[in-house]
Amino acid sequence: MIRHIVLFKLKEPTEENLAKTKEILLSMSGKVPELRSIEVGVDFLHSERSYDIALSVEVESREALESYQRDPYHCGVVKPHMHAVRSASVAADYEI
Repeated sequence: MIRHIVLFKLKEPTEENLAKTKEILLSMSGKVPELRSIEVGVDFLHSERSYDIALSVEVESREALESYQRDPYHCGVVKPHMHAVRSASVAADYEI
């Protein structure tokens, strides 16, 4: 299994933008077949080093991760939204 984690800083981290972004990320559940699990959290601490939203997904393999990255829903809906609202992101992928 592979865990893929992405942290996002939003350009405008309003409650509305955070809620909409969380909803869009979670909308991958059931639409992206490679996903074995998905979790999205909104930061509550708001420290200087905090990111606004965390995405954590699990996929079966490295090949499934590559397929997830090319998935039509992920590329056509989720990525365009994230590119429009984020100011920065960081990611980590590791075997579990």
